[in-house]
Amino acid sequence: QVQLTESGGGSVQTGGSLQLSCTASGRTASSYAMGWFRQGAGKEREFVAALSRNGIITNYSDSAKGRFTMSRDNAKNTVYLQMSSLKPEDTAVYICAARPAAYFSRNPKEYASWGQGTQVTVSS
Repeated sequence: QVQLTESGGGSVQTGGSLQLSCTASGRTASSYAMGWFRQGAGKEREFVAALSRNGIITNYSDSAKGRFTMSRDNAKNTVYLQMSSLKPEDTAVYICAARPAAYFSRNPKEYASWGQGTQVTVSS
């Protein structure tokens, strides 16, 4: 089973940017499709972005499309989420997840491993 550790969260103002990282250990990230989810205070976990195992196919939520970019560096066992034009409604804990399959899913139940998350706070 793969262990996931996120980093890169922080506090930014509206319109700012952050890059989140998720590093895998235990097993290579290249064995998994990867996803980013987020959970705001008192809210359900929601899909943000996902990437196929080969890093070619991406998928984004409507709120992330055009502002966020997900990528992976399998040599570093790391996936990234570049976030720009951040809004207060993006405030949440961002969590990466690994799915033992070639293709991603938007359904969190299809992911087998989860990180602890990293807090992103966007102030107006």
